[in-house]
Amino acid sequence: VALPSLLLKPTYATEEEKEGVDEEDSDDEEDDDDEDDDTEVKEENGVLVLNDKNFDTFIEGKDTVLVEFYAPWCGHCKQFAPEYEKIAQALKENDPPIPVAKVDATVATQVASKFDVSGYPTIKILKKGEPVDYDGDRTEKAIVERVKEVAQPDWKPPPEATLVLTTDNFDETVNNADIILVEFYAPWCGHCKRLAPEYEKAAKELSERSPPIPLAKVDATVENEIASRFGVTGYPTLKIFRKGKVFDYNGPREKYGIVDYMAEQAGPPSKQVQAVKQVQELIKDGDDAVIVGVFSSEEDPAYESYIEACNALREDFTFRHSFSSEVAKLLKASPGQIVIVQPEKFRSKYEPALHTLTVKDSTSVSEVQEFFKKHAIPLVGHRKPSNDAKRYTKRPLVVAYYGVDFSFDYRKATQFWRSKVLEVAKEFPEYTFAIADEEDYADELKSLGLSESGEEVNVGILADGGKKFAMEPEEFDSEVLRDFVIAFKKGKLKPIIKSQPVPKNNKGPVKVVVGKTFDEIVMDTQKDVLIEFYAPWCGHCKKLEPDYLALGKKYKGEKNLVIAKMDTTANDVPNENYKVEGFPTIYFAPSNSKQSPVKFEGGDRTVEGLSKFLEKHATKLSQERDEL
Repeated sequence: VALPSLLLKPTYATEEEKEGVDEEDSDDEEDDDDEDDDTEVKEENGVLVLNDKNFDTFIEGKDTVLVEFYAPWCGHCKQFAPEYEKIAQALKENDPPIPVAKVDATVATQVASKFDVSGYPTIKILKKGEPVDYDGDRTEKAIVERVKEVAQPDWKPPPEATLVLTTDNFDETVNNADIILVEFYAPWCGHCKRLAPEYEKAAKELSERSPPIPLAKVDATVENEIASRFGVTGYPTLKIFRKGKVFDYNGPREKYGIVDYMAEQAGPPSKQVQAVKQVQELIKDGDDAVIVGVFSSEEDPAYESYIEACNALREDFTFRHSFSSEVAKLLKASPGQIVIVQPEKFRSKYEPALHTLTVKDSTSVSEVQEFFKKHAIPLVGHRKPSNDAKRYTKRPLVVAYYGVDFSFDYRKATQFWRSKVLEVAKEFPEYTFAIADEEDYADELKSLGLSESGEEVNVGILADGGKKFAMEPEEFDSEVLRDFVIAFKKGKLKPIIKSQPVPKNNKGPVKVVVGKTFDEIVMDTQKDVLIEFYAPWCGHCKKLEPDYLALGKKYKGEKNLVIAKMDTTANDVPNENYKVEGFPTIYFAPSNSKQSPVKFEGGDRTVEGLSKFLEKHATKLSQERDEL
């Protein structure tokens, strides 16, 4: 019988997968059944029934107990029930008998949260009250065998595969490791507790590799100096170290994801190319800049600098290197040089076919990285969702939207419009130009008011501070685009801002901000402003409303303090420093620091909590002036 996954990597039903079961009803039924005595331990088909009231008392003093956490509505649990009853029978016949219990996690919520149960069924072997992982086969035979093994009087849990680092061994460990992943955690942190079993399983698997990849952890609440040295401000924070040099960890946070990500990170950041044909194909059919370092051998000091530079950017670029004189000849390079070539489809007569950097002893790693970044995109490249965040974050960005398609049948039309953009791009090196497929960016076109323009080509400029500018729809050619870019450069264009109408009466204790009035109210350097960005459908926002209104009334007499709110679903926030990633988001914009607002991070969204936050950062409160 194939059993569901056990323990912390379960095959389970989640809360979302309930099939029309009213949880309250099932809870009530449980309550009715247990009304007589919740502390009494009952038995169902050989399996003991535990709950919040009797769990601790029952477990206390027991050497080994097998426990299943289930939900009454969960299909996997129902399938597993007969198998679990067989396991209970087998362990009952053991000498001494080993108790087998189950817990309805939808009712016994305290016990379930104590063991971080997040899916059903979850099975735990408790040895003297402490949970032990089960990673064996999912069969009755294997589970019974494992429980019996744990029940042996001399059984001890295996040592952790995760290294524990302290001030005494941290520097020596990370400086000597070719690669090591370090988790900075706090013992009280819920996210850290959830990560811990996954991290330990990954550590175990990676320790068995050849060569092994070590995983380590640092208690940041004890080792403050180490944590602050690496800018740790939240938990858990994961960092990769290579011979003492630190890199961000951007990978998953479960066993298999960590294992795969670290295995990839442990490999070289650059792939070796030996044949000229490989490079020719990349240039002919590639979609991104082709970066190749040409070196005499792996001992070449320039090669070492190149690899170090590649390491920090390995997720942003595909790096290659070669020790072949034929490849060097193709790239018109000599050993110690790095070459960047754009694929053929992005070439133009206005830019060099390739860019070369000679790596000398004096060349720093950051200079090499700057070289990669500077030449990563062509004069007019193809912006798309897959490269947007890595290649097109610089502003101002001039984008021509149309049916971009480089496949054989449509390449000619795609290049026809791109060539018109190229003629203008060459005149404005300070701006980034790109073409983008109108379907890929349908939402962006809509926000520019251009989705119904009827034109084959539309143009927008995405500028600093989140401002957007749209070119008036007309037949597209180089001249029209040039005029639009010049008008932008001279500051003659008005940004496109999605906005509700400006409220006629805005004298209430909480000022209403709309897209058109954001700069006028929030960015007013004469006033401190507390602003809440909300969504009308958001439950947390509705809950906050009475407290926020009371806050507005409390500070109504402060002439230089504004309490404000903005419906972000109906208005653009025309400033990138006020990022809204969830609701409600609250910022304090001090009068003297409008471009660096302070985000309210606390959970205490009461009048008292918000007042404390506001008064801590205020620059214009009259009470403070009186005190001074």
